[in-house]
Amino acid sequence: MSNTSDANEEMRSRAPFGLKPRRRLGEILVDTDILTAEDLERAIRLQKESGMRLGSILVSQGLVDEDVMFSALETQLGIPRVHLARYIISPDVAQLVPETFVRANRVFPIEKTEDRLTLAMADPLDVFAMDDVRIITGLEVDPVIASDAEIDAAISEYFGTGPGTELAREVEVQAGEAVTREEEKKREDAQVLSAPAVRLASAIIAEAVKARASDVHIEPQDSNVRVRYRIDGVLREVMTFPLNVGPAVASRIKVMAGMDIAERRLPQDGRVELRLDGEDIDLRVSTLPTIYGEKAEIRILRSKGIVGSLEELGFLDKDVVRLKEALMDPNGIILAAGPTGSGKTMTLYTALQHLNTPEKSIVTIEDPVEFRIPGVSQVQTNPKAGLTFAQGLRSILRQDPDIVMVGEIRDRETAEIAVRFAMTGHLVLSTFHTINAAGALVRLTEMGTEPYLVASSVTTVVAQRLVRKVCPYCVETYEVDAATWDAWKGLAPEIAENAEAERGRTFKRGRGCRQCGNSGFLGRTAICEIMNVAGDIRSLVMQGAPAEDIEEAAVKNGMTKLAIDGVSKVLLGITDPKELGKVCAVPKVIGEF
Repeated sequence: MSNTSDANEEMRSRAPFGLKPRRRLGEILVDTDILTAEDLERAIRLQKESGMRLGSILVSQGLVDEDVMFSALETQLGIPRVHLARYIISPDVAQLVPETFVRANRVFPIEKTEDRLTLAMADPLDVFAMDDVRIITGLEVDPVIASDAEIDAAISEYFGTGPGTELAREVEVQAGEAVTREEEKKREDAQVLSAPAVRLASAIIAEAVKARASDVHIEPQDSNVRVRYRIDGVLREVMTFPLNVGPAVASRIKVMAGMDIAERRLPQDGRVELRLDGEDIDLRVSTLPTIYGEKAEIRILRSKGIVGSLEELGFLDKDVVRLKEALMDPNGIILAAGPTGSGKTMTLYTALQHLNTPEKSIVTIEDPVEFRIPGVSQVQTNPKAGLTFAQGLRSILRQDPDIVMVGEIRDRETAEIAVRFAMTGHLVLSTFHTINAAGALVRLTEMGTEPYLVASSVTTVVAQRLVRKVCPYCVETYEVDAATWDAWKGLAPEIAENAEAERGRTFKRGRGCRQCGNSGFLGRTAICEIMNVAGDIRSLVMQGAPAEDIEEAAVKNGMTKLAIDGVSKVLLGITDPKELGKVCAVPKVIGEF
């Protein structure tokens, strides 16, 4: 018995493939004063109880910082630490090691060179896993260190996005048998509360939240049901499942949203409030009958979505100053203008955060209430009960508010009440659907509001768009020719000069990696134009001048046009030229880039 034990200990201690003799993780961390002996003993006890890896326990318990632990292992063992997001892994290499082994042992193959395989490992001291990979692949193994999260991301990309993908496979197998239409209808009704349909619907939603999606589209096609997430404004297909399972998943979502599951011929709307990973999530569900079945669209509203400051939204310093000055006015209307999905509401919420103090009474009326703000009275419209924007505004007037936010000015009645609020000493914030700042003033008059009322009540218009930001994990710089650089420089000379001094005549772009879903972009930022309505602009509005004349006067008064602000974001390396061209009209001088 002792001989077997000694042999096992010798095997565990031997140096794999030229590495230094193996030391235990705990010993390394204690010897380098990163961990105390007492904390190590406690972690080992937890390891025996849970069966988890020691490294995972140390990090989850807050006993060791993950980066510090990896740095110590890198130094002591001579095993390099890598960031998997920066690797483009060939599918052929990823398939060299079976999925079950990869998931069970927290490893991932990332590179093959002749007879050697570079293997990312969450536990680089796992000699047995390296031996098994060498036997499986017939290649010598070079271990590198990667975090659990990075390995999970790689597994999700190459073997499926997570539970939803696995459940989709499960229901696909179950849906394989032939049945009559009557039997299929009975199955659909039974599946509404069946484990696979319930779990698949829940997994689709949970994975969408994890992926930072703003919307989920569940769309029946001619041969299957396609699931797409809108991430950073762009739709991405994430999974498919059999067409005859679609009604069960759609019905499950309708049950969650309090909708009529028997009604499949008419569009319906519903709402779900849930708590996921400690965060309150509000889902707005809409169904639409199509020729292949019901399409479900889910808008995800997250309680943690509010940005802390205007700077974090992407406004440049000079525009932050202009907007904060406007927010200091005790009365008037501040409009956020732009198309749907341009970040208008987020800008207003961030402005409310800036204004929210115990001395101010703030009331909002919205459809829907997207984020909850402590200290602010928020009202949800309910047209069926007669609570419209206009009716809600009349009631709010009797609540002694200092500041009112109207979710959207949609008609003449709402516009006139908002103007009345502003004229009686209130600060009003609202959104408006126009393509630029000058157009908002003209549109208000076209809706029937008297020009003199628009000119005297509206103080500031913020027109904006959202552009995707270059992914910081796979960003690269590239040189542009002198003529192109000079064209861009002429539009934003001061920013161009600073950028040129910092990194030369270069732009930035993303190559594509796992962190950004190979898109080259991660997150979005605002480009904007902020027009303060005063002096010449007020006179032009009262005269009924066209938007072009108002815009020209605004530029003379210091407004940076939307496209020029976008040019600045390109020169700063925040976004790239092609992305800018997708969201606004790029000036002709650079339009062919």
